[in-house]
Amino acid sequence: MSCFEFWFSDDENEDENAITNESSSVHSLVRLERRRLRDMSNPLDMPCNAFIRYFRISKDLFKYLLNIVERKLGSTVGSAYVLPIIKLSAAMRFFAEGSYQKGVGNDLFAGMAQPTMSKSLSFIVNILESEVCPTTITFPTNEAENNAIKVAFYEKTGFPGIIGCVDGTHVKIIAPPSNIQHLFYNRKGFHSLNVMLVCDHKLRIRYVDSNNPGSNHDSFIWNKSPLDEELKNRNRNGERNTWLLGDAGYPLKPYLVTPFRSSSSTQSSESQAKFNEIHSKARMTVERAIGVLKNVFRCTLGARQLHYKPEKAAKIVNVCCALHNLRLQFNVPMIEEYFEPIDNNHIIDPTFEGDIDMTCHRII
Repeated sequence: MSCFEFWFSDDENEDENAITNESSSVHSLVRLERRRLRDMSNPLDMPCNAFIRYFRISKDLFKYLLNIVERKLGSTVGSAYVLPIIKLSAAMRFFAEGSYQKGVGNDLFAGMAQPTMSKSLSFIVNILESEVCPTTITFPTNEAENNAIKVAFYEKTGFPGIIGCVDGTHVKIIAPPSNIQHLFYNRKGFHSLNVMLVCDHKLRIRYVDSNNPGSNHDSFIWNKSPLDEELKNRNRNGERNTWLLGDAGYPLKPYLVTPFRSSSSTQSSESQAKFNEIHSKARMTVERAIGVLKNVFRCTLGARQLHYKPEKAAKIVNVCCALHNLRLQFNVPMIEEYFEPIDNNHIIDPTFEGDIDMTCHRII
């Protein structure tokens, strides 16, 4: 067996009794070379712009995440020869590109066999979901925060009382086991998670529910969500003039405003048409947020497809949403190369004027 074949081998713990002494020697050399490459690698030595292109986050944000990972991961979990900085950089590279684990493992800053890469990714995803997601993805609860969002939406769109916009997006996954495949097969003809997102005027994701199979309708997902119950209780307790905006796929409720419906038999009045126009202008915020999320963390793109069980795929989506918010918090710049709409439902408007540059371009 050649050194090249060993380097790209999937098995880092292959039974030495099943290979020749010569092959065993080469295998050991490749493992040592992988380890040497990892020991020599320091992603933080990269230039700042190159670092952002490669990992989609800034060095300051990377150090913030690394501090969390080192505190929770330590050197005793998984392979003792893979440092937390290498595990984190490999996971960030996966989120950014959505490549196969084998390809990411052979990356310049990883030097891991596929099984090691798989374990490292699982560790990082579990840590970030448990430690970062709860503090980063938060729905506005206090009056001051609600009022600030309402004012910002009104100044930009002319629609009063909005604290967020809701929409769903499909994240493509590999076909689940045959006994549940039908649940995840969506109307677009592929297996997916139907992810419900709420965002504010800054495109910050305020709520995410990624645990629903692709066959579920948006209205069904909303009606069974904890967010619906939360807003219902607020309304019962006297909170008025506070709404989320949703498209026609969502139910009309005292706290969820949808557009007027029109058909060939019923024409909208002038006032209804004007309402729908303002409603659409405001609700485009969540479509832009989804476009930014998928363009930056391309593992969520349909062209990539998450090759994991639905439960793990949902965790990856949650982590990407948290990283999206942290990018806004740390003012990570967008790298503008060319504008690329995600799909017909999530087209990013390059002329949008917000607090930050929301023009979304494809990032290599």
